[in-house]
Amino acid sequence: VLLAAYVGYLGLGAAVLQALERPAEVQAAQHLLQQHWELLANHTCLQGPALQRLIEGIIQAYKSGITLRGNTTSLGRWDFSGSFFFSISAITTIGYGNLSPSTAVGRIFCIVFALFGIPLNLVLLNEIGQLMLLGVQHCARRLEEVFHWQNKASFLMKTCALVTGLLLFLLLPPLLFSDKEGWSYEEGFYYSFITLSTIGFGDYVIGMNPDRTYPSWYKNVISLWILFGMAWLALVIKFCINILE
Repeated sequence: VLLAAYVGYLGLGAAVLQALERPAEVQAAQHLLQQHWELLANHTCLQGPALQRLIEGIIQAYKSGITLRGNTTSLGRWDFSGSFFFSISAITTIGYGNLSPSTAVGRIFCIVFALFGIPLNLVLLNEIGQLMLLGVQHCARRLEEVFHWQNKASFLMKTCALVTGLLLFLLLPPLLFSDKEGWSYEEGFYYSFITLSTIGFGDYVIGMNPDRTYPSWYKNVISLWILFGMAWLALVIKFCINILE
């Protein structure tokens, strides 16, 4: 029964996503093809194969974090802050997919780094989660002692912890992303959940717009937000697991 429910849930998700996203995909493909033929028609000196090679080169360069800016290129994804953000996305298993090592030595190091980093990250997240739970339980005991509440104190503190976590990790960060990235609130909220749940699609990643200047503290603060936000969301998911079980 559980397996049937699992497969049925996946089938439902697939059907809904197909209905919502397939028309947009077809429209985008038609628009891209139209732009391709218009470009070749308006610039007769361009050859189809040469244009295709240029497009593929641009796509590959973009995946490597390099974009054209006039007659120069923009670098910066592999500076220290960018590398630090990649490291945390690797050991937290978010894996956005927008950036990856391009050298053989870098790939081998990434394997070894993740092999030891993922368990270290899980241990740290577990400790942070336990500290959060201990804080909630301590506050609940204090309320019971002061107001002589029994079940009310525990329920009240759990509710406060849930609301505080929602504000700090899901509802307020999109405002920062709107300011620094130019995203809408909905896009920022979507990025927040996709990141903290470690889904990490990679369609939205902070600090990657070459047309924007980011403060030096930005990625470091977001790294801390990811660490504590993942611990909080793990507790919420654990609570949902208990309900389902």
